[in-house]
Amino acid sequence: MQVVCLQEEAFYKLFDKVVEHLEEKRDKDHQFKWIDGEQAMSLLNISSKTTLQKLRDEGKIRFSQPKKRIILYDRNSINDYLERHAKEPF
Repeated sequence: MQVVCLQEEAFYKLFDKVVEHLEEKRDKDHQFKWIDGEQAMSLLNISSKTTLQKLRDEGKIRFSQPKKRIILYDRNSINDYLERHAKEPF
């Protein structure tokens, strides 16, 4: 095993770079407003396309259908749906 020693200033510069990199990655992951069904199901933690369709049909989440067989979901409406159904701790 190797041990790497850094001066305090170099350590904090490295730490800032890592934080900056993680923030950029997070922003890239959340830059897309419209997501496909698989991503929507993943965010909602569901495995059934029928459940996803039910949420869509009942108007609980927003969607767009640019082509007949393409349905995209609004990431923000999914997050809002999850927030509305969040339970507060005791």
